[in-house]
Amino acid sequence: MESTRILLVRHGQSQGNAEHRFGGHSPTPLSELGLRQAEATARALAAEGVTAIYSSDLLRAVQTAGPLARETGLELNQTGALRERSVGRMEGLTFEEAAEAYPEEYGALLRRDFEHVLSGGESYRQLLDRAAAELDRAIERHRGGTIVAFSHTGTICILALHLMGALDAPNLRPVWISSANCGVTRFEIQHGGLIRVLRVNDTRHLLGL
Repeated sequence: MESTRILLVRHGQSQGNAEHRFGGHSPTPLSELGLRQAEATARALAAEGVTAIYSSDLLRAVQTAGPLARETGLELNQTGALRERSVGRMEGLTFEEAAEAYPEEYGALLRRDFEHVLSGGESYRQLLDRAAAELDRAIERHRGGTIVAFSHTGTICILALHLMGALDAPNLRPVWISSANCGVTRFEIQHGGLIRVLRVNDTRHLLGL
């Protein structure tokens, strides 16, 4: 039976991550550790028969995807659809600053309120709509191959829940799947209908960093 493999990879540690700041749509670069994580991830994934590479167009994701594109010689498809959720007015603030300045907005984030649109930003529903549509198109485009998509912790959580069908219910429970920097979450879509979850947040390739 034909199957398509999907690897969702969070970007390496960014400067914003290191400073405990909301990244959102800001162009924060990778830290020195993040650059090493990206290289280790490329070495680990280069032997997996990758047929397509997609990335959020935000700097930290593009910098993480670049080494794998160079290793494999594949085109790096950058898209705004795989960006992190925009957190609007909280972007660039530390978590403590955001909680103090915008307690209602921050509280909605902590509750994983799926429909709440952040001031100047997005809801998780809006994130789902743009990111899932892009992933679904990539699966059709590269059917039978191995797709690596470099993205962000919130986006990867929403895409993983989407692939598992967990976001189709009329009433959604607040479920969160965490991804460490350069953690890899693996799915196999069998085109007879079965979707297999192979690994969640795999970081074995980062041992020793």
